[in-house]
Formats: sequence, C-alpha cells, structure tokens
Amino acid sequence: MLPTLALNSWQSSCLSLISAGITASKRRIPVSQPGMADPHQLFDDTSSAQSRGYRAQQAASGLGYPATSTLPQAAFLADPVSNMAMAYGSSLAAQGKELVDKNIDRFIPVTKLKYYFAVDTVYVGKKLGLLVFPYLHQDWEVQYQQDTPVAPRFDVNAPDLYIPAMAFITYILVAGLALGTQDRFSPDLLGLQASSALAWLALEVVAILLSLYLVTVNTDLTTIDLVAFLGYKYVGMIGGVLMGLLFGKMGYYLVLGWCCVSIFVFMIRTLRLKILAQAAAEGVPVRGARNQLRMYLTMAVAAAQPLLMYWLTFHLVR
Repeated sequence: MLPTLALNSWQSSCLSLISAGITASKRRIPVSQPGMADPHQLFDDTSSAQSRGYRAQQAASGLGYPATSTLPQAAFLADPVSNMAMAYGSSLAAQGKELVDKNIDRFIPVTKLKYYFAVDTVYVGKKLGLLVFPYLHQDWEVQYQQDTPVAPRFDVNAPDLYIPAMAFITYILVAGLALGTQDRFSPDLLGLQASSALAWLALEVVAILLSLYLVTVNTDLTTIDLVAFLGYKYVGMIGGVLMGLLFGKMGYYLVLGWCCVSIFVFMIRTLRLKILAQAAAEGVPVRGARNQLRMYLTMAVAAAQPLLMYWLTFHLVR
C-alpha cells in the first residue's frame, strides 16, 4: 500500500514539473504584435509598405494611377523667359518668310513660270499639230489683252514650257529605250545624253542673247521665250528616233527630215515677228544694214535647229 502511494505522489510531482516547464517556455516566447517582424524571417517584408504607398498615390492622383511629377518641359514652357524667346523666334521666322517671298522673283520668276505652264489638252494638241504641220497656219501674231499676252491655253501662238519640258523628258526616255535595244544602255551613258542636250540648249540661249546684244535688237523676246522656242525641237527628235526603232534608218531619216523642215519654218515665222517686226516699228529701213543683220540672225537660229536635231539623235539609230 505504501509503495503505491509513493508511486502516485512521484507521478503527480513529475506532471506538475512538466506543466510548469511548458508554462515557463510559453512565457519566454514573445507573442508577435502587429507590425513587428517575424524572428524567423530572413528579409524584411516591404510589400505592406509598398501597398500603402501605392494606395496613397492612388488617392493623390484620383485616376487609379500613381501621381506623376511635374514635367521639366512644362516647367520650361511656364518660364516667361522661354516664352519670350519663342515669340522672338516666331517673329524672326515670319520676317524671313516675308523676305524670301518678296525677293524670290529675283532668282526664280515664279509668276512668269506660271504663265508658261497655263496650258490645257486642247492647246497641247493644237501646238503639236502646228509644230509638225506649220505650212497651213496663217495668223502667227500673239494675242494681247491690255498690253499683256494672253495665257497659252487661249492662244496657240503663245510660247509655253510644258511641251518643251515634257518633250525633253520623253526624249531622254526614248534615248534610253534605243540604247537598250542595242545592248548599249548604261546609267552613265543616259546621263551623258541628258547633260549634253541641256548643255547645247544653254549654249544656244547664251549665243542668241549675245547676238541680240551685239546687233542692238530691242525686242520683248525674253530668256524664257527662247528656252520655249528652242525646246520645241525635241518633239521632232522623238518622232525621228521612234520611227528609227520601228522602221530602221529609212524611217528615221524620212521623219526627222520632215520635222527638221517643219521646225525651220516654225522658227522663221515665229522669230521674225519678235525680231523683224520690232525693227519695223522702230522705223528701220527694210533693206538697211542693221535689218539685214537681224534677218541673218533669224535665219541662223532657225537653221541651227535641224543641225542639233540630227546631232543629238543620229547615234541612237543603227
């Protein structure tokens, strides 16, 4: 009986010691408070702080996005000194544009060029027919309205730059086609063809202006008029080369010969009104020496057109 009581008392004392140890261990482990870090965590948890900062930015912006700081461009534009500089720059640009608009006609006569391109389909058709068949045309006088020549679309005798420009471009393309059919095409050769045609045209204009100055001809024939009249020969050159490609040299010589005679007649009847009619208005005698020089000049300009037409096309047909 005594051993049993001793055993029971020993068991109860052990249980009391174990419960006291557990209670003591629980008291030694502090309970984590809100906002305190876990003692077993290796890195600080900043997700809660970031979420709080993001919510604060959402509340500040009011649009669901983080509030953006003031842009430096906006701060720059808000500066009165920069506004003054921008206004000054705008005024300088406006003054420069106005100065260019006023003086551009000294270098590029835009207003005059518009007159030479005032054409329509009817005018182009009639002008091409006049260049090929000038023999039946009677009235070669240019029409005027209040001392100003009417636009080319209203007068087939008025010079234009549309047909010469398009004819020059077409001539270069046809020359490239002719060289290609002969296996001689190259960009350098085509560029040489275009540059030589332009060089001859410029040489013609300079020679005629110099001759008019030496002969002391007072005429209303301008440089642009000369470029227009001299550029009409490209129409006949195109026809000659195309016929040469289709029918050989025989077709080339027939068509080119016809066009050469046509351009000669066209230039004689056109330039005599520009050069000789002015001499008659000045009271120069028809058989005077000065008038004879003007006639020779007109004939020389007209005769140079067929020569150049042949020189610039004969090597394209074989």
